[in-house]
Amino acid sequence: MCAQNAVRSPMAEAMAKHFFGKSIYVQSAGARRGEVDGFMLTVLDEIGIDAHKHKPKSIEELEEWEGLNFDLIISLSPEAHHKALNLTRTVAADVEYWPTIDPTVVQGSREQVLEAYREVRDGLMRRIKDRLRA
Repeated sequence: MCAQNAVRSPMAEAMAKHFFGKSIYVQSAGARRGEVDGFMLTVLDEIGIDAHKHKPKSIEELEEWEGLNFDLIISLSPEAHHKALNLTRTVAADVEYWPTIDPTVVQGSREQVLEAYREVRDGLMRRIKDRLRA
């Protein structure tokens, strides 16, 4: 879960599904719904992961569509973490906070912006592989 389900959490969802397939159930959501981010798609394409079908959704939309039957909620932004902790009043799930910078705030050349997205991607990839390894 991240702020808008546009960069960090869809990136994490796509990588978790790529590395672990159907052995674990993974869905991403945002504290609120944003718009698909082209840089996120680009840096995932660079490593052979396709997230082009991702449609941002809020945690409320996810709950409405699928329910919230999760053992673990990983939050990537302060706003998402606050919302995740509130969910534990009605959902029996553990919550972990992985503070992750928002690469959309980085300014500079296209390459500098892409590098910020790559750093987020690579950091999330390491954490996902370490945490979700069977």
